[in-house]
Amino acid sequence: MKSAVVVFPGSNCDHDMHHALNMLGHDAEYVWHKTADLSEYDLVALPGGFSYGDYLRAGAIARFSTIMKAVVGFAKSGKTVIGVCNGFQILVEAGLLPGALMRNANLRFICKQVYLKTENSDTRFSRAIPDQALQIPIAHGEGRYFIDPAGYESLQENNQIVFRYATPGNDVTEAANPNGSLDNIAGIVNREGNVLGMMPHPERAVESLLGSDDGRWIFESLTA
Repeated sequence: MKSAVVVFPGSNCDHDMHHALNMLGHDAEYVWHKTADLSEYDLVALPGGFSYGDYLRAGAIARFSTIMKAVVGFAKSGKTVIGVCNGFQILVEAGLLPGALMRNANLRFICKQVYLKTENSDTRFSRAIPDQALQIPIAHGEGRYFIDPAGYESLQENNQIVFRYATPGNDVTEAANPNGSLDNIAGIVNREGNVLGMMPHPERAVESLLGSDDGRWIFESLTA
């Protein structure tokens, strides 16, 4: 699978994403934000960081970059897109995913290990995940997912909620929610199922040396 790792001014997880994808069987390349053609790729990854300094609002400026026009067309053609942390924020700003990412409930940047429950194992991003809580780190200041009641109902009806924050025992509880996200939501897909946005960083959890290799299941799902 040939993969493009988009690099914006301010990206800081692009090397992590590039390493994780190549380590797990992808043919990943860096693609600069001024690129206008993604036709040669099978997967586009929007990494974490602070694109354009995250001025105004996280992802709000990156949404207007040249490459995002190509990403929108890429996604609408049915190809696979994954956005992690700032990448998730950009996907929401670009209208490829519903909802909004707001300041964490405690108004502080949070960097810690969390656990995720896989709510939908029937997506191209989750089909290889075993029935267990995934230990994956977060690092964000604007990761509190929110959507209005009608939008939330639509997410549920269309099985778009892929990951929720949970306990190590795979239970979704209020105490396991690190940032105040609505109903512990940590990751969602679009209705077509080819675009995933998630706040936790699976690319930082692909080697046991880093404390967990549970993130590999997400990348291995893409080549399963």
